[in-house]
Amino acid sequence: MSIIKPVAVAVTIFILLSGFILLSKSQTPKTLIQTPTPTQQEEKVNPPVGGKASFTITTGNITRSFTAEKYHNQSPHVYLEKADPTIVNVTKAGITWDDFFKTLPMKLTKDCLTTGDGETLCNEKDGALKFYLNNIETPDLLDKRIRDGDKALINFLDQ
Repeated sequence: MSIIKPVAVAVTIFILLSGFILLSKSQTPKTLIQTPTPTQQEEKVNPPVGGKASFTITTGNITRSFTAEKYHNQSPHVYLEKADPTIVNVTKAGITWDDFFKTLPMKLTKDCLTTGDGETLCNEKDGALKFYLNNIETPDLLDKRIRDGDKALINFLDQ
């Protein structure tokens, strides 16, 4: 009779524990997986992808045209379209103005512009090359990331 009591106590404890575990699992609230909304800090580190900006290049009294097919759709990440070749389409985060200009059949550095027709215009030698972003002179424009709504002006003034 003394063996039956410990076994009965053990079985009772086992049943109570099992019931408690089953009961606690069935009452656990289900959590929904939610995507956290990015904070402003995260948006600065990982800016939204996509957008449109505009640009103009002037040399003397000439506004350069980018209507020729050689300037269109040169990259999947940043490109011009035939419909409006002054609009820069951006599909990848972190693209800079330098990245964009490197996709075109021309060359642009902080000191020189080589046009798509092969004409080279350099600071001091031929005139002054100035960069503007959103109407503010921005000498380091080429290093800036392209943001939705940006307006870039590259202006070369003859001496």
